[in-house]
Amino acid sequence: MPGAHEVTYKGDPWFNVGKKSFALHWRDRTILKLDKAHQELLFEVRPETFSKCRVGTGYWSYVELDRLDDTELADLVLEAWSSIVPKKISRPIVEAAKGLETAKT
Repeated sequence: MPGAHEVTYKGDPWFNVGKKSFALHWRDRTILKLDKAHQELLFEVRPETFSKCRVGTGYWSYVELDRLDDTELADLVLEAWSSIVPKKISRPIVEAAKGLETAKT
């Protein structure tokens, strides 16, 4: 994902674009910055996997990684990354990823 890089904060990996984080591991928990509407749906229908993580005045998502397969995790990380980069950068990558998923089915 263009611009993404790993930083270490107090010994834990955080994934950023510039100074903005989109995925991190903090105190033995994984946290993703997901689309608000999508994460609200996930909190409701999959509470064993997704729960609220208060960040500022809103929420990110605590994610139980052992309840995800690799494809779902990759999709969620892409969603998190695309939430912080300009749409002109994320749109072609997200569309290409959707095209790959369609081709697999």
